[in-house]
Amino acid sequence: MLYIRSLAFNLAFYLSLVVQMIFWTPFYFLSPRRRAWFVPKFWSRTSMWLYDKIAGTRSEITGAENLPEGSFILAPKHQSFWDAIAFFPYLDDALYILKRELTWIPFFGWYIMKMRMIPVDRGNRSKALKAVVAATKAEMARNPRQLIIYPEGTRRPPGAEPSYKYGIVELYTQLGVPVVPVAHVAGLYWPRRKFMRYPGTIKARFLPPIPPGLDKEDFMQRLIGETEAACDQLLIEASRAPNPPPMPPTAVKRLAELGAAAQARA
Repeated sequence: MLYIRSLAFNLAFYLSLVVQMIFWTPFYFLSPRRRAWFVPKFWSRTSMWLYDKIAGTRSEITGAENLPEGSFILAPKHQSFWDAIAFFPYLDDALYILKRELTWIPFFGWYIMKMRMIPVDRGNRSKALKAVVAATKAEMARNPRQLIIYPEGTRRPPGAEPSYKYGIVELYTQLGVPVVPVAHVAGLYWPRRKFMRYPGTIKARFLPPIPPGLDKEDFMQRLIGETEAACDQLLIEASRAPNPPPMPPTAVKRLAELGAAAQARA
């Protein structure tokens, strides 16, 4: 049954994406950009609804009161395709940095460019970072926007040791806006590079914003410390759920470390 539900959801998810891109095309491309945001936000909500009804996985996102007004950086953990789509409805005018090759995909690439996302060439990283900072500054100067960036870059399994990249520090320093960390363990339910979708409740939390102006090292320590502490708590909660999802080796190891630390404090 788990395999059948996973198959059904995957088919429904991608079919919904294709059908909605075609169906909404006239409204999307004839509407002003801000009004056209209705389409990706509607698709996000539809996807979460399908995930709940077909795979049996609810999405519970809390802490919306921590989202500042105007421009800021949203810095989620990156474990799954889930965290690439689940936060759209909470942001007024989201801004993504993405591979230029994605803009070449018919329909999908056109949708991306309509929203003035920032495509980059990843050949020269230092040059690409400078271009990203300049383009993001220009976008935020035109309109208040919310930049979504994953501090660890690539998707990592739940419980893995943190591997935060320098790019988030440079953006924080250059843009001068708050950073909102986002904790979750969605990779337990929608694993990276895997077909299965496990039932349960994905809990995600917008953490209190980190104000601009901190020293680079202080900022990085605070970002890592607050994000990882919240993710550890969510991992413990998921492991104690009535029907917990399968735990990858990284999660098993991290739970053991947390258990040993708790015993040492007792």
